[in-house]
Amino acid sequence: MIRVLVCGAYGKMGREVLKAVHTDDQLQLVGAVDVKSDLTDAGDLIGIGKIGVIIGNDLQTIINETKPQVMVDFTRPESVLNNIRIALNSGVCPVVGTTGLSEENLTEIRELCTKNGVNALISPNFSVGAILMMKLSQDAAKYFPHVEIIELHHDQKLDAPSGTALRTAELIAQKRGVLQQGHPDEEEKLAGARGANLAGIHLHSVRLPGYVAHQEVIFGGLGQTLVIRHDSISRESFMPGVVLACKKVLTISGLVCGLEHVMD
Repeated sequence: MIRVLVCGAYGKMGREVLKAVHTDDQLQLVGAVDVKSDLTDAGDLIGIGKIGVIIGNDLQTIINETKPQVMVDFTRPESVLNNIRIALNSGVCPVVGTTGLSEENLTEIRELCTKNGVNALISPNFSVGAILMMKLSQDAAKYFPHVEIIELHHDQKLDAPSGTALRTAELIAQKRGVLQQGHPDEEEKLAGARGANLAGIHLHSVRLPGYVAHQEVIFGGLGQTLVIRHDSISRESFMPGVVLACKKVLTISGLVCGLEHVMD
């Protein structure tokens, strides 16, 4: 049994992770943390009755008390880096779905992994379908180099564009390089109308109630368009990937970015 701690337990994703870890026969939920904690039992929080895992509010204390092997983090961009530091310095392998980490942050995490001899897995998306969407988009870019990305999320998401949209654009750029798209004399009548720009790829973010996580990658060619779309209609869609990451993070080497690297 792999001993798992969940950070950000009160959040919508955190609650789903609690359920997924508790019900998997190879994982053991040993601890949970949330800054809003009122010392609720994790079982009560997810509606299954008490299971003896009290949700604390101090990560270092809970790590010291529960001795986890893996920490799953779905918290906030402003707190995730410090959570990762605490975990790695305590010999705990982080599995991170919180987005917003910079290249500088990733360099620090990589160095901490090496220093402490601990692994980490960070992924902008834990949905297997989303991973396939990114892979298919990269493959399609060889034949359809003109592309734009529209990502749609719930209105409480803090960062834009999403980590998945950024990763998709990076993968496409690796395949086709930098390409100026649209009319060379194009002019925005309203700033931001054409969205963000990565290697010539325009990214557009929608934030509305009712959405969970969705993305369209739209390719344009001579007389045709190709759309690759993925929809997460429930946060349960991320859980098989999270569970897989908890099992694989102990066997990788150092920092791995992207669930696709541990998918068989």
